[in-house]
Amino acid sequence: MALRHDQGIVLRSFPFGDADRVVVLLSPNNGKLRTVAKGIRKTKSRFGGRLEPFTHVDLVLYEGRNLDTITQVAVVDAFPHLRSDLDRVVAAGTMVEVADAVAQEGESALRLFLLLRRGLERLEATEAHADLVTSFLLKSASIVGVAPGLDECAGCGTETGLTRFSFADGGALCERCRTPQSYALRDGLTDYLAGLATAELDALPEADAGLSREAMGVTRRFLEYHLDHRLRSLAVLDE
Repeated sequence: MALRHDQGIVLRSFPFGDADRVVVLLSPNNGKLRTVAKGIRKTKSRFGGRLEPFTHVDLVLYEGRNLDTITQVAVVDAFPHLRSDLDRVVAAGTMVEVADAVAQEGESALRLFLLLRRGLERLEATEAHADLVTSFLLKSASIVGVAPGLDECAGCGTETGLTRFSFADGGALCERCRTPQSYALRDGLTDYLAGLATAELDALPEADAGLSREAMGVTRRFLEYHLDHRLRSLAVLDE
């Protein structure tokens, strides 16, 4: 067994034994990391609050048979404002939940790591808004190969008359290819979604509140369908 260095963004953690926690992180080089922080639940833990969700950290790990043990941790960025209000907590929680759902253990995740890092930076610097989360979800879907088809009909390939949307068919449909499970799209929604999917997170297209809500709803349900994973962080919006 040997020591190794890594970095990651904390996605979540959960109790392990009497005093430890398993800490799950996203590493740019190694994808999803499952590590153990020994003694972190003790009052005088040497880790303090350095392994809270959303925190970007540098690590020294002792390689174990099943779980690597964190021996040293240094905070790169704690993103303190992400915990300052419920909207930011929900937005950041959604981002790390999606990263957790799509990342694989032992596989490079540089694009996903950089996207998550950039998303948290934007949340830290600005007020949380639905379009930022929607854009993050669309970009994550693209990285893992499940992005919705928005430029042409998923049935016949036509680029005009895209008036319907189907989760099962993978995106927009024309009237001729509509299915009983598809539903009508609001005017401008596919163009707006395409803009959110491609624009930089600090230069997102603007829309009225109704279009923004519908874009979030469509993207959320599409991702939940194709990942077979309910986004629990967004459940607060349903209450």
